[in-house]
Amino acid sequence: MAGVTPDEQRFTAIYDECRQRVWAYAAARAGRQVADEVVSETFAIAWRRFADVPEPALPWLLGVARNVLRDGHRAEKRRESFTAELGRSARRSAGDIAEDVAERLAVLRAMATLPESDREILILIAWQGLTPREAAKVVRCSPAALRVRLHRARRRLLRAAEQEAGGRTARAGGRPQVGIINEEMS
Repeated sequence: MAGVTPDEQRFTAIYDECRQRVWAYAAARAGRQVADEVVSETFAIAWRRFADVPEPALPWLLGVARNVLRDGHRAEKRRESFTAELGRSARRSAGDIAEDVAERLAVLRAMATLPESDREILILIAWQGLTPREAAKVVRCSPAALRVRLHRARRRLLRAAEQEAGGRTARAGGRPQVGIINEEMS
């Protein structure tokens, strides 16, 4: 073939050899409807990271397909959680929503007072939905060390949020409420 590079030839050979098996793996794990998307994404990643594709390529490709499926599953869980939160919000009265907004603002202000390392861990766990084991890989520490750091970061956030809410509620004669931390940070 004129104008076809050796990489393109190797990629085509890998695609022809492995496409059906990657599709079968994806179909077995997530169903036929999802399998085509998983195969497309898997081979797009393989092309972008072509220098990393070993011989034989199939185990590596199945690992990529597994990650694509896992990422899709996480995204679906986040969408479900968001939809559920919207449903809960829609059922609340206007007063409840105003309280929630004020509480969220207090938490965000409290987050801003924390050291960057605490914010990073809290964001990875609470907002990105990672498990402590996954977050440990991101920050390059052991899962046990991550759990200790997470516990300390939560305590510091709770104290900062109580101080933030306390200043506001002391003027209003109420008790600070920071339930959002316990709900969202677990």
